Amino acid sequence: MWSEALTSAQTPEEPTAEPARRLPPATVSRLTLYLRTLNALLTEGTESVSSEALAESAGVGSANVRKDLSYLGSYGTRGVGYDVANLSRKIAQALGLTHEWRVAIVGAGNLGRALARYAGFESRGFDVVALLDADQMIIGNEIGWLRVSDVANLENVVKSARVNMVVLALPAAVAQSVCDRVVAAGVRSILSFAPVALTVPEHVNLRKVDMATELQILAYHAQRLQEPRLEPDSPERARLEPDSLEQDRPGA
Repeated sequence: MWSEALTSAQTPEEPTAEPARRLPPATVSRLTLYLRTLNALLTEGTESVSSEALAESAGVGSANVRKDLSYLGSYGTRGVGYDVANLSRKIAQALGLTHEWRVAIVGAGNLGRALARYAGFESRGFDVVALLDADQMIIGNEIGWLRVSDVANLENVVKSARVNMVVLALPAAVAQSVCDRVVAAGVRSILSFAPVALTVPEHVNLRKVDMATELQILAYHAQRLQEPRLEPDSPERARLEPDSLEQDRPGA
């Protein structure tokens, strides 16, 4: 069904704004963690926060926090810390969250439906405005607050709903073709859950979420934690490292 839905697209003109200042990728990742903490503090009515408290909540060092926030021109006040409301606003601006982000999800399978129902997007500045699929048995159904549209009309949906960000929750076999159509429709920001590497032009931002790869990385670290640690003087280590222990022996 997906293969039948892959049609050529017209390219609408949509201006894109470049960020005023580029931040290191690691800093961008940490800013999202700080913002989550700051928003929680705002909800609690907290007015100020120290770099140490932000660091602890994000699992990083306080030196990282101070360096990251210095990119935003925010240095805090000695003995007081950072103004929570002001810092939250600055980080949101730096991350582009003060813009209107209108998201379309392409793929209404289990993952696509779960994403469409997730209420946390709106509270973080993302408005999911469209859900598309190629399955005629699904098209027209209501999922959450959205009605599933036919992916054959992708270009029209992108234009009419003013979509500027797309999430791909597709099988590997069709992901690249749909991605090409999304790019041709003028979308410059794409998040892909497809289990395949996609190629896009340089002017398009593509982020890939590969849950299988992340689980494999977790499995590696879990295995390392389960491996027995050998004591320096243990017989087991002596059998494993006879040469190195021989060199450490006096008079050898």
